Amino acid sequence: MNPRNLTLIIISSVAMLLSACRKPQAVTQANLNSNTPAIAPFPEAYHQDAGETVPKGQTKFFKGSIGSSLGLQMKLTRDGEQASGNYFYQKVGTRIELKGTVDKAGNLSLDEYDSAGRQTGIFKGVWKTDNEDGLDSIAGNWSKPSGEKKTAFSLHEEPIQLSGGAEIVAKTIKENNKKENYQIYAEYPQVSGALDPRFEKFNQQARALAMAKVSEFKTGMAHQAEDAPATADQPATLGSDINVGYTIAMAKDDLISIEFEIGGYSQGAAHPNSYTDVLNYDVKAGKALKLADLFKPASKYLQAISTYCIKDLKRQAKSSKDALLSDDTIQSGAAAETKNFKSWTISKQGLNLTFDAYQVGPYAAGRQSVLIPYSALKDLLNPDGPLVQFVK
Repeated sequence: MNPRNLTLIIISSVAMLLSACRKPQAVTQANLNSNTPAIAPFPEAYHQDAGETVPKGQTKFFKGSIGSSLGLQMKLTRDGEQASGNYFYQKVGTRIELKGTVDKAGNLSLDEYDSAGRQTGIFKGVWKTDNEDGLDSIAGNWSKPSGEKKTAFSLHEEPIQLSGGAEIVAKTIKENNKKENYQIYAEYPQVSGALDPRFEKFNQQARALAMAKVSEFKTGMAHQAEDAPATADQPATLGSDINVGYTIAMAKDDLISIEFEIGGYSQGAAHPNSYTDVLNYDVKAGKALKLADLFKPASKYLQAISTYCIKDLKRQAKSSKDALLSDDTIQSGAAAETKNFKSWTISKQGLNLTFDAYQVGPYAAGRQSVLIPYSALKDLLNPDGPLVQFVK
């Protein structure tokens, strides 16, 4: 026999023998959990059970507070009835690991652990979904593992769908000026962990917006101090303050929509006041959006928006027993003028318009809002704009 052929036969025989001896290893839950650490990380991209491939649970982001003043942000992933993630207090920033369960009825129990793996607390509450916007909320009590120091908490989902491990975290500006008797507390969003450098331009604009509000307030306080009588040594019983907060209407890889609420009190005023500002940011284009960018050039989008808002505000006024809105103020404050529609945000449900106090009603009526479904605007939308992706 040819030596070359003999060699091939021997190699082939050995390969067949090895293949026959190797038994397929069954993938079981025990195999998957064999290397699980004491504090489990977020689930892997896929796990196998009984021969099926199951996608990982959805990760959601929440913002809220424990008690009346401790603001926090939480990241949770549900995988069946298992839940894991972490949270941090906005004033501290250190992440605390979480692991627990959420049953089919939404009853939640999360144990928290410090960096050494010691349990330091427990969240117990109910996880439920809002039927109107489809966002989740969690409310209940936090306590020590022993059950001591029980404190109420409340969390609301932020509509964040960023890829590549990116998150949105709240940064703060705090100042307490005893000499001029004022306090400042401002929050603004920052994209963290993003691989795309274009998010940095959004971060710069969000930070600049918050700092501009603070700077404007401080300038006003400086002028007020200059105008105060030189003999005014008595401290005021109630000083001035400014609070800047934000709500995420949408956060995707290509689009971020944020509504800022600026509120506060100026010493000597009859009551506090508040107003809104927005940052709607096109990540791909690297620019803040104007309302006109959403619609076809030369289209009568202001008239369409005005007509819808006036009709809806009147409907809201009639359905409320203690409505303070009148037809005249609604017609004036929601007329088809650019100045009346400065506060708008983008959500999956539609275009949300906000009307500050005094715009369509008296101060006591507070802030009003109208959600316009995209179906009512589809014929006017810019085909190259950011809203067409939401039109079915």
